[in-house]
Amino acid sequence: MSQNVRHIVMTAIVLLAATATAWGGNITFKAKLDSATLLMGKTTTLHLEITQDKDARGFFPNEQLDTLSAMIEIAERPAADTTDLGNNRIQINRDLIIQSFDSGMWIIKPIPYVIHGDTAYCNQLTLKVLPVDVSQMKDIHDIKPVEDVPFSLFDWLPDYWWAWLLGLLLIAAGIWAYHKYYKKGINPLKPSKKRLPPYEEAMINLQNLKAAQLWQKGQEKEYFTGLTDILRVYIDRRFGINAVEMTSSQIIDTLKKNDETKAVNEQLEMILEVADIVKFANARPLADDNEVAYQRAVNFVEATRPVEQPEKKEEVKK
Repeated sequence: MSQNVRHIVMTAIVLLAATATAWGGNITFKAKLDSATLLMGKTTTLHLEITQDKDARGFFPNEQLDTLSAMIEIAERPAADTTDLGNNRIQINRDLIIQSFDSGMWIIKPIPYVIHGDTAYCNQLTLKVLPVDVSQMKDIHDIKPVEDVPFSLFDWLPDYWWAWLLGLLLIAAGIWAYHKYYKKGINPLKPSKKRLPPYEEAMINLQNLKAAQLWQKGQEKEYFTGLTDILRVYIDRRFGINAVEMTSSQIIDTLKKNDETKAVNEQLEMILEVADIVKFANARPLADDNEVAYQRAVNFVEATRPVEQPEKKEEVKK
């Protein structure tokens, strides 16, 4: 090899190395989780943040995969969001909705991002998946065999069945009235005090819960039980949804169909997820988690507060 050819080859190698170093040095790739602790079967968000030159083109080589590992699945891939930072720099925010159906401590390995022939990796994360206590789930029932037996109700009814039915209804009404009124010392014949509107009642109850300082005394389970009970009653009175008798997932699915709660449904979902982990998995949340859950509850009530419509004044014709 001649000296000129050798010089040209060495120059090309140095330029390629300098280019790769420049691209590698101009990109930052970070990852973080909404919550490092997750209840089995629930979802959390993995946030990917990339800062790079505006004219650079990059891609995720594993974009088509539906798993991060053997234990962690990708439930959803929302569209990426790009922000112009100025000075020919942009920030790409990409979220991955992940979940796991196996309890344990799982490692999320660094995710590759290829840009201009170079590969950048985010930081490694750890996800703790807690098991679900099946004995405390309300929406699980025994499977019963299906019986297809011909049956006619009128063949078994007595001649004056309607009188028996009326008597049973009167007895049931008496038992209901006893438990609802007299057992609680309430006289339905006396006028009762007018109940506060749902918004005002919820805000007063939230303030009283905060003043009780339950989680500061180590009573996190009682704190989250009181917090979710206040929200369930508020949803029941505000939207006519029987949230008191629903599970957390049923409440979220129902409110997703309501136009007034779509924008703040994520706030409520995060509260219920943390509350389920505390109540059913006996987890101990951090002090910041307790404060954030309370603020999210206040935000949810404030955001869904009924908007008072101005009264229309009738025009008086002379």
